[in-house]
Amino acid sequence: MSRSVLVPIADGIEEIEAVCIIDVLRRAGAEVTVAAVDQLQIRASRGVNLVADCHLADCRERTYDMIALPGGIPGAEKLRNSDILASMLKRQQEKEGWYAAICASPAVVFEHHGLLDGRRATCHPAFVDRLKNASAAESRVVVDGRCVTSRGPGSALEFALKLVAVLFGEKKAAEVAAPMVMP
Repeated sequence: MSRSVLVPIADGIEEIEAVCIIDVLRRAGAEVTVAAVDQLQIRASRGVNLVADCHLADCRERTYDMIALPGGIPGAEKLRNSDILASMLKRQQEKEGWYAAICASPAVVFEHHGLLDGRRATCHPAFVDRLKNASAAESRVVVDGRCVTSRGPGSALEFALKLVAVLFGEKKAAEVAAPMVMP
């Protein structure tokens, strides 16, 4: 069973989070599309250069099983400011598709666009005050409905494995985790 995942990126995103999401989902067999908000090559928050597969505008009409956002500042702000991404995320929620974010992105992107209304979520501790419902803020990974959120670089592998679990099942997540020497 193939699953499609969109991972949007922009200058200033957190590279550990982006690469963990992309890598782990590809290990599980997902068709991952990395799409840049602006230019194809971006400079991540710690100076690592990443190259997207395409521009986000090229993906706007496509349907994905999941849209998964890395965090990082100012990357999350650039994701938030993308009208194309905002439209895609709202459509994803409306059609009851999976959407996920880590670090700053749950608060900066999802909360800003009303995608967390009525949902429990977590995010990086520096952004918890922006969550309307911070009841799950201390959790490393939170799944509420079709929304998955996580805290930051230190929880990125757990987050990515949870994305595998919700798309492919717990057995597949365990199969992917084992050779990575994850608990």
